[in-house]
Amino acid sequence: MKIFVTGGSGFVGNALVHRLVAEGHEVLALARSDSSVQRVRAAGADPVLGDLADLSQAQAPSWVARLREVDAVVHVAARMEFWGPDSLFEQANHVPTVALHAASVAAGVRRFVLVSAASVSTGSQRRPVVDESTPEGRANIAYSRVKLATERALANARGGNTELVVLRPPFIWGRGMATLDELTEVAEAGRFSWIDHGKHIVDFVHVANLVSSIVLALTRGRHGGVYYVTDGTPMPIRDFLTPLLAARGVDLSESRSVPMAIAAPVAAVMERAARLLRRKSAPPLTNWLVSWTGRDRSYDITAARTELGYSPDVPLEKGLAEMRS
Repeated sequence: MKIFVTGGSGFVGNALVHRLVAEGHEVLALARSDSSVQRVRAAGADPVLGDLADLSQAQAPSWVARLREVDAVVHVAARMEFWGPDSLFEQANHVPTVALHAASVAAGVRRFVLVSAASVSTGSQRRPVVDESTPEGRANIAYSRVKLATERALANARGGNTELVVLRPPFIWGRGMATLDELTEVAEAGRFSWIDHGKHIVDFVHVANLVSSIVLALTRGRHGGVYYVTDGTPMPIRDFLTPLLAARGVDLSESRSVPMAIAAPVAAVMERAARLLRRKSAPPLTNWLVSWTGRDRSYDITAARTELGYSPDVPLEKGLAEMRS
């Protein structure tokens, strides 16, 4: 197949490009800087110089013509932050995603795969286990609220002959991840705390397992299908984060614990105050952080297993060994 990838220089996108090229696919990767061009080229892709922001222009950017060459588009690129107004993510993520999908439909692309986020259901939805039939509720960060709005916009858009498949990964981990940087700094400074001794269940997906689900989604899954994809091994957050941070040389064994009954109201007050003061950075404790570390949440991946043929084959210990090497 010939596949157009966005976000090909990032953590997930670059792993995807490597995998697709290794399997014999021809890959075009959108790149907006010289460093991105070099990174996707090194992975074996044909760089396409351009920016998703170009899609907001009155006239379609020249790189859109390349969509007519491909069989599928995989949209990985997104601005991801745990703080900020909805308008920020609407402009950075929603608008270009809707425009890219419309351009793909106009170009006759056969399949459009959107990498969304499991956090679309983290917030008012409190069930410990959710699947694709579970109402998402209202997410408690703008990034996730906008992701869900984007999913719905594409599902309701004119699709022509272009099939749409949406993947919802939770916390993505593996060698090269940047999401641990801030947490590592907090832990090294002695400011890390568990909620309820880290007993609550979390779910996660290794980057290689996520990439496997994306590759499967290029040819499998129903049009309009939405799929949670995880490692299939939810566990107490203490059992996950302790070895993950240890791979970075950080010891969490002496970290203190705060009861959920205290953490939740403190987070609500801190977040409310930060919003009233229009702070550009998140407070030390937020509603999202409390949801992730202080409440049980896992995702039923039966649909991904049965409809995509998904089977996560990188277990925790293998991924940790790679990070330690």
